[in-house]
Amino acid sequence: MSGVPADRRWSSSMPEAYERYLVPVLFRPFAVDLAGRAAALRPRRVLELAAGTGVLTAELVVALPAAELVATDLNEAMVGYGRQRVPTASWRQADAQRLPFEDGSFDLVVCQFGAMFFPDRPAAFAEARRVLAPDGRLLFSTWGPIEEHGFDAAVQAAVAQVFHADPPEFLRTLPHGYHDPGQVSADLAGGGLALERHETVVLDGTAESAGAVATGFLTGTPLRAAVAERGGRPEDPALHAALAEEMTARLGEGPVTASMSAELFLARA
Repeated sequence: MSGVPADRRWSSSMPEAYERYLVPVLFRPFAVDLAGRAAALRPRRVLELAAGTGVLTAELVVALPAAELVATDLNEAMVGYGRQRVPTASWRQADAQRLPFEDGSFDLVVCQFGAMFFPDRPAAFAEARRVLAPDGRLLFSTWGPIEEHGFDAAVQAAVAQVFHADPPEFLRTLPHGYHDPGQVSADLAGGGLALERHETVVLDGTAESAGAVATGFLTGTPLRAAVAERGGRPEDPALHAALAEEMTARLGEGPVTASMSAELFLARA
């Protein structure tokens, strides 16, 4: 992993923390929404990209009980976790830029909060187009600006306070770095797809505490490696306490609810 940038590093220990602290708060509200939109398209064969631990996968198998669902992720640890969590889906380790499927294999390709991490987005969109049937759709979401996401804005402010000389910019540059409809439309066109619909979706998430969210980011995302590169230890109680204190000051004590903004895109050939 030494040759992989810190902001793209995932280790085998991350999925459990990611699932425990972040999935219910940040991802499940949008997974329910996205699965409902997928079901409205009535696909028979569905491919999910960047499925992670399977939060959207679990909603898709409920919303589309008669559909064939293949869930993929680049990271083998995520695939292993997801396979245990949602065994009714077919799981494959796969690179979104080099999909191991035949042309025209799926009616719908769906991806929740994964497109931001594709190193070559037009190439990934071209692969999605290749595996789609002629009348198929690509349905995906990305996070909006970090300032419009209560939890992530608080995390970014906290790490900037602790690492003020060289704050990690993982959240701002990757998860929240791909939301401009013009750029997304151009990248889709580069992959042979046309943007059919764009919509901003705003939902609330609720966490048991601001400190729990800090734990999730420190131990369940690439922020872990970025912190380590700056001399911090993600498991250090003092580091966790410093981040939790700053986040609590922004979000409040005890169970906390915050608004989160995402961008939804529907594309076709």
